[in-house]
Amino acid sequence: MMMKYDFTLGYDLGAWQDYKIKTKITTDISSNSNSHMLFCGMSRSGKSYTVQQVLSRLARADKDSTFYFADYKRDDSFAHLRNQARYFSYKDTLKALDVVYGIMQARISGEDETRNQITFIWDEYVANILAMYNDGKEGKKQAEIAMRKVAEILMMGASMCIRIIVSCQRPDAIVFPQGSRLNYGVVVILGGYNDSIYRMLLPDHIDKIKQRIQTRDHDFKQGEGSILLDLGSTLKFIKIGEVANMAKMKERCRLALS
Repeated sequence: MMMKYDFTLGYDLGAWQDYKIKTKITTDISSNSNSHMLFCGMSRSGKSYTVQQVLSRLARADKDSTFYFADYKRDDSFAHLRNQARYFSYKDTLKALDVVYGIMQARISGEDETRNQITFIWDEYVANILAMYNDGKEGKKQAEIAMRKVAEILMMGASMCIRIIVSCQRPDAIVFPQGSRLNYGVVVILGGYNDSIYRMLLPDHIDKIKQRIQTRDHDFKQGEGSILLDLGSTLKFIKIGEVANMAKMKERCRLALS
């Protein structure tokens, strides 16, 4: 079981813009903490780049962790991950969910007493669920089962050392039933201000966010945005730093899924 570990998600945007200072924004990823993460942003917001950084840093933080990666759209940004043992794409994404959900159920029942950290990353989760939901009666049934499993992981996963990280473009209410989006310990919105996204994910902070944009006359650019920590209690503005060695990061991600 991991000791308390402050994990770097990015840097304070204000300090970066005003003073070029890298002030870290962190979250606790120790075992049993709620480190479920939701990343949201439209195309070219820097979302995929950020997800890879998170995977690489998590893999470095805990060598005993096991990672599963579901890549619904088979994004070229993740081409280097293909053919790895725990990488799943397109219609195989549900296989990854079933594996992770099965591990959680086995741990809850006592059949599995191990507690190494399990991390499940699901890229383009919303698009994946909506595609199933709109694929006839059977597809809708599959989507509802998948959403229920995700909701259970969000509610009970942390105590079983299971973390889920979801990325999407637009957070659709259908895909986050019964307020399940509120169970993410970390919510990140990247890229230019999009009112519908913010009203869905950060409704209580819209005035503060708009005021910041107006005061600075600066909308969020690629790799910049808002972050909500501690189950919605802390709002900050974030800058995702650049990776100095992309090849090394990609290799670490590959090894994490091998």
